[in-house]
Amino acid sequence: MLAKMTIFAKNMDTGNIEKEFRRIEALFQVRAFARQDGALLGLIWVISFAALIFMPQSMLNSLLMMATPFIVGWRLIKFRNYALGGSISFKRALVYCLYSFFYASLILAVSQMLYFSYLDNGRFADMLNSTISQALPVYKAYGVNTRQLTDAVATITSLSALEIAFMFMLQNLCIGFFLSMPIALIGKKRNKNEKQ
Repeated sequence: MLAKMTIFAKNMDTGNIEKEFRRIEALFQVRAFARQDGALLGLIWVISFAALIFMPQSMLNSLLMMATPFIVGWRLIKFRNYALGGSISFKRALVYCLYSFFYASLILAVSQMLYFSYLDNGRFADMLNSTISQALPVYKAYGVNTRQLTDAVATITSLSALEIAFMFMLQNLCIGFFLSMPIALIGKKRNKNEKQ
């Protein structure tokens, strides 16, 4: 192994080695900042989830969820200006956003798993059933088959705490993936003296 590394190092010039180290260092930096900002976003999502469960009539849940892209964009700009001197490529901004959403999704999933395991006691199922029972007349009025809707709710309420948390985590990761692209596009910025 050491012989292969020595041959590899001999074949590379110093410029390529430095470039590779800078690339790796940049990835560590992006991940470190994304971890911190993902923790902030995860905390906001946990508050939003708690508002949904304990104050379902409140608009706090909706407001916090709609603020998500703005929070990630704000933190991306802070990262760009603080750590990178005001310049970030689209690729680095995209990686930062994806990591931020990943860490936030992980924090929310762990919180939800703990909630559904120890605190829920059927509250979430009752809330889903109540919401569906209120919506059924509207769906019937429009001729929608409500059997599929009630079957979906029955399936969700029969899942374990881990399965529900995993389901929400995958949903958040997918939404985060699609939100990351426009956020990174808006947040990218190149200094005029940098190469394109």
